Amino acid sequence: MTWSGRYNLVTAIYLNSRGFAFVLFQESHAPQDWGMVEARGEDKREKILARVDGLFARHRPDVVVLQDTSYIGAHRPHRIRRLNEAIGEVAEQYGFPVIFISRVKVRQHFAYLGRVTKDTIAAAIAKHIPAFERFLPPPRKPWQSEDARMGIFDAAALALTFFDTNGQASK
Repeated sequence: MTWSGRYNLVTAIYLNSRGFAFVLFQESHAPQDWGMVEARGEDKREKILARVDGLFARHRPDVVVLQDTSYIGAHRPHRIRRLNEAIGEVAEQYGFPVIFISRVKVRQHFAYLGRVTKDTIAAAIAKHIPAFERFLPPPRKPWQSEDARMGIFDAAALALTFFDTNGQASK
């Protein structure tokens, strides 16, 4: 879906096994806030939704960008898919438009990198946004679990893809 309006504050949220990462952009070159939220325990879903609700109440974004986990090629656990939908519902309760962007679309956006991997996308984002350079984790070895900081880059990739889709320069 293409939006013709200009947004003052774009919030991108990316869910992972530990919780979620978020990035708030005023423009494609100007992240206003970012972070990772870890949630543990039996009521993990409720903790995440409460933190997202607080994020929305505090920042009042113009649009919320989430990963599209609904298509067949999305390899995300059912728990993450349901939680992603619930975050979309929370955003809609606030009246924020919600944009879902697939992993395929993100990879297409960063196709200029050649071999498009999470590591190459993260390195390109760190180069594009100097404030993120210090958060760039080293490339992951096959036997290692993903670094928690990678969620920030996944959320930023969603936001930058959103900016590009809407005719706003993001490179």
